[in-house]
Amino acid sequence: MVRQHVNPLSRFFQQPRPLPAPAALFRVPEQPLHLDIGCARGRCLLELAQRQPERNHLGVEIRRPLVVAAEADRQALGLDNLHYLFCNANISLQDWLGSLPAGLLERVSIQFPDPWFKKKHHKRRVLQPALLLALGEALACGRELFIQSDVLAVITPMVELIEASGGFDRPPQDSRPWRADNPLPVPTERETYVLAQGLPVYRVLYRRNSQSLPPLQQLLQELPQGLEDPDAGVDNPA
Repeated sequence: MVRQHVNPLSRFFQQPRPLPAPAALFRVPEQPLHLDIGCARGRCLLELAQRQPERNHLGVEIRRPLVVAAEADRQALGLDNLHYLFCNANISLQDWLGSLPAGLLERVSIQFPDPWFKKKHHKRRVLQPALLLALGEALACGRELFIQSDVLAVITPMVELIEASGGFDRPPQDSRPWRADNPLPVPTERETYVLAQGLPVYRVLYRRNSQSLPPLQQLLQELPQGLEDPDAGVDNPA
């Protein structure tokens, strides 16, 4: 059985993993790329890739057994515009994002990330400042960052971090504080479950603007009080 959570700050997950270039992942690597961070079992991307063959889709996930199972599904369908990779996004994605051809990354989604409710565990959450800056550098002006969660205490600091960077705007027509619907045509399994229970889903769509992003240390200083410093220390193995 796959554990519900793994500790991304344990020593095993702190080891960088070189990730393949798009040319090694997709038959048509120059197609626009959708990156889904924390794709879990990957069923949402599996359907998206079939509906949107004009895009490439990459799911990254820290739980290796889920990636193995998702890759088996992809291979069974022979999808060459989809791939799943095992990695810790905060360790291995930044260099990979920096190596992408300009303008290739069209959309990034972070959907229902692990909540890590305890304050001492907030530094385990997926959207840390350095990763946000790497995403912002890889996204051209007008390209999208979509986040959603059913936990208000999880998505609120994500919103505060993104807006503190100054590099993203919300579409003026979107409702505030939360977008009413999912801009993706396929819901995740978690989203389907939550909505079936009559519970709220909190969503925000951002678009990269033309502003330069701040250096990491400046961004850390500008964060609202209470957001965790990701360099507060590395936990012991879970």
